[in-house]
Amino acid sequence: MDELPGLRERKKERTRNLIAQEALRLFREKGFDEVSVVEVAAAAEVSKATLFRYFPAKEDLVLHRFADHLGEAARVVRERPPALTPTAALRAHFLDRLAARDPITGLNDHPDVLSFMDLLYGTPSLQTGLVQRYRSQEIDALADALAEALPLPDPGTGDSTPLTRRLAATHLVVVQQELGMANWRTMAAGRTADEAYDDAVAEAERAYGQLMTGLDTVFPAGTVGHPMV
Repeated sequence: MDELPGLRERKKERTRNLIAQEALRLFREKGFDEVSVVEVAAAAEVSKATLFRYFPAKEDLVLHRFADHLGEAARVVRERPPALTPTAALRAHFLDRLAARDPITGLNDHPDVLSFMDLLYGTPSLQTGLVQRYRSQEIDALADALAEALPLPDPGTGDSTPLTRRLAATHLVVVQQELGMANWRTMAAGRTADEAYDDAVAEAERAYGQLMTGLDTVFPAGTVGHPMV
C-alpha cells in the first residue's frame, strides 16, 4: 500500500532537515571548503544522489536558511499603509526586526546564530552564492513591487523606467544586507545584542534616512497599486 501524501511529505521534510543539520555540524567543525558532499551524505546516511535532490548545490546546504526571507521586502512594500513610502515601510520593518533580535538583522548573540554567521561571512563561496542567487532574486521581487507602487509615469522625468526601479531595489536590498553584516561584526567583536541595540538602531536610521532623502522623491507616499506602462 502506498504511503499517504502527508506521511511522504513529513518523511521528506525529516530527511531534508537531517541533511541540513549534519551539513551545518560538519561545516562548523571543519570549515565549509574542507567538507565534501560525500561526507555530508554519509553523516546523514543518505546517498549523494538523494542529497542533491534536496540541495542542488553544496552552497544550498547553508543558504537554504534564507529561503524563508525571499520576497520579504516586496511583501512589506505591497502591504504597507498608503501613508508610508516604500523606503519608510522597509525602514520600519527592519527596526521592528532589530527589536525582535531577528537573526536576519545580524543583531543576535545566540551562540548558534553567531556560529552560523561566522560560517556564512567567513566563506567566500557562500558570500558569492548569497549575492548571485538570493540577493538577485530579492532585487527582482522588490523591483516588481516598486513598479506597482510608482505613480503614473512622468514623461518629463523618466522616473518610472525599469532601470530606476531596479536601482532603487538594489539600494534597498543592499542596505539591509550591509546593516546585517555590520551588526554581525559587532556581535563577533564581543558586544551583546542588548548592548549594541541603540547603536544598531541609529545606524539603520542613518542608512535608510540617506535613501529616503532621494528615493522618496521618486516613490512618494499614497501611490499604492497604480497601473504601470
